[in-house]
Amino acid sequence: MTSPARRLWQLLEPYHGLTYFAPEAHQAFEGVGLRGFWRGYFASRAAPLGPVDAAPVTAIFFGFQPAFVARALPSVWSMASPQAALDARLAGVDRAVRRIFGSDLRSQRFSGAAELATRAIEGCSAAGRPLFAANAQLELPSDPHLALWHAATLLREHRGDGHVAALCAAGVDPCEAHVTQIAASGASLDSIKPYRGWGDDDWAAATERLRERRWLDSGDRLSPEGGAARQQIEDSTDRLATEPIEHLGDVRTELLLELLVPITTRLTETGVIPYPNPVGVPPPE
Repeated sequence: MTSPARRLWQLLEPYHGLTYFAPEAHQAFEGVGLRGFWRGYFASRAAPLGPVDAAPVTAIFFGFQPAFVARALPSVWSMASPQAALDARLAGVDRAVRRIFGSDLRSQRFSGAAELATRAIEGCSAAGRPLFAANAQLELPSDPHLALWHAATLLREHRGDGHVAALCAAGVDPCEAHVTQIAASGASLDSIKPYRGWGDDDWAAATERLRERRWLDSGDRLSPEGGAARQQIEDSTDRLATEPIEHLGDVRTELLLELLVPITTRLTETGVIPYPNPVGVPPPE
């Protein structure tokens, strides 16, 4: 059974994903000088940290090859300040949500979900969670649909910071993490290879290291040992993401999930979030 923490992530991640895939978001980023998908991605996601260089972003984001990150940072800050990137990401999401949901934004669904999601993140510890901490210091938007997006962003970065901690504790490096993901899903390496910056030698070396650990079988699928190790990482990630759920309690968590289902369903129906996608937004279950 899917844990409430994972279910919450699955339902909220597409709403946050509008930041990267909605045409309104692209237009907003281009309007402040951030042309191209990856400039918008790295600038908007790193902006809460300030005008940061590539090295800490590579460490915090975890999954990208360092030179891939350095293609965008710190040069993006000469194109748009962190505040301009923050303003652009909020403006783009605002326009996208208004287009997609129209008059539905006035429904109790959005205000109720925003209130519950915001309550979930209030008081969560920021210790060891740099992206969560950086976003938590930003002002909460007043419009319910934007407050919900802000809370979705906080919840996904809270979970993401915990996932990185779980991977590090398991001794899995970024490229190895992608290889285990591909092996578990059965997807083609080409579905992620262009989006992380690692070269052929990097992928081959990561695969070989996992073979040596006996996490991959002769067909480079997850072995029983590899499957158990990956499941332990996912379980640890879920466990580290339970604090917001504990703040809400079971009844209010279930209410929040119920309110989010039709919102996420609408996003899925519009096709605004591609599957698979470069950022790894999961399709809702």
